[in-house]
Amino acid sequence: MRRKTRQIHVGNVLIGGDAPIAVQSMTTMYTRDVDASVAQILRLEEVGCELVRVAVPEEVDALALGAIKKRIHIPLIADIHYDGKLGLLAIEQGVDGVRINPGNLLHGREMFTKIVEAAKAADIAMRIGVNSGSIDALERGPEMRKVSVKRLDDGTLVTSDPAEERRREREELSQRMVEKALEYCGWADDLGYTNYKVSLKSSNVLTAVEAYRRFAAASDVPLHLGITEAGTLVTGAVKSSIGFALLLADGIGDTIRVSLTAEPEEEIPVAYEILRSLELRSRGVTFVSCPSCGRVEIDVLKIANEVEKRLSKVQTPIQVAVMGCVVNGPGESKDADVGLSGGRGKGVIYRKGKYVKTVPEDQFLEETLREVASLLPEHEAKLVYPGDGSLGPVSAGRTRKTGIAEALPEHEQKPLRGKPLDMFPGNN
Repeated sequence: MRRKTRQIHVGNVLIGGDAPIAVQSMTTMYTRDVDASVAQILRLEEVGCELVRVAVPEEVDALALGAIKKRIHIPLIADIHYDGKLGLLAIEQGVDGVRINPGNLLHGREMFTKIVEAAKAADIAMRIGVNSGSIDALERGPEMRKVSVKRLDDGTLVTSDPAEERRREREELSQRMVEKALEYCGWADDLGYTNYKVSLKSSNVLTAVEAYRRFAAASDVPLHLGITEAGTLVTGAVKSSIGFALLLADGIGDTIRVSLTAEPEEEIPVAYEILRSLELRSRGVTFVSCPSCGRVEIDVLKIANEVEKRLSKVQTPIQVAVMGCVVNGPGESKDADVGLSGGRGKGVIYRKGKYVKTVPEDQFLEETLREVASLLPEHEAKLVYPGDGSLGPVSAGRTRKTGIAEALPEHEQKPLRGKPLDMFPGNN
């Protein structure tokens, strides 16, 4: 069950209530570079970004927002810190929302009031952001605790519990974050302004989860989920996935951003995969591929990566499988809308559970994408499969003979038990 919140709007995107959980990102270009910023936002749009935030550290960046806004198709949010006058300029430029941390604004509540009044007059949204880093965190908070042993006066030895110490500190820090967020919400409510959402971010997953849970129990304000400074592609994706799953599974969260030290276009697929895995959104490709284990008889790593990359702009819900062995391959491939089950340089393609054809490995990419394109709307089909025969092979092949056993003399190579490829229909 989704947590019931009030519903707000950021441009034409609804947040909270019964609206779908929205996916957003942030540009990495200097906002003053209008052409570069627009180009990156358009790339984000192609992969499904629904809201985009841009940094506004100086006046020249604020003055570029109007020109950017005219050339993009999704709501534009200005990220404001310290100098509240930049927020007022951003609103004048026609942005759809501003992100404010009231705790670091010069002139504090007075400036916050001016920004809220301007946002209310323009009918735009605000995100009130509280980060653990902006709260006076306990000095030892990020440090790993060590077990310490003390001897009491009566001779009793007492051992500390590092995990318990960290838990108490997380609880204290998260409670202070929530108290600040509720205080700022009160400032906005006093001005009759309710078109805002809240974020309570931390680079520590459990601190963020605790803060969001506490806030959700105390307020009906929509929540933007984020694990800030999460890390590079793998680290950040894992931390965000864990944090978001713990919250979303409890119905907490109305919009998300996966923060990665990577190109922002890489954040969007991770976000949608999290939502698809929890059956909260169905947009785009659900991709299934087998691990590169010793049973694999094709270059599944290269093929799977290439297929997934070429499907990144697809928004139609569809499941595609690329499998490389005869153990799980046929079953997973038949379960998908389009599936490839390969082995020993050949593979079978299935569509909707039915056998289509057997193809050599150098045609895996082209034939798989051709079948996927046949199930998509015309505009997406052209993105996936242009039909000009230019895709080419992605693998030189990886059979048992030329791959795993290539270091052995031929007379020492032992044949596989059974005839795996005979399991594939049409393999003559």
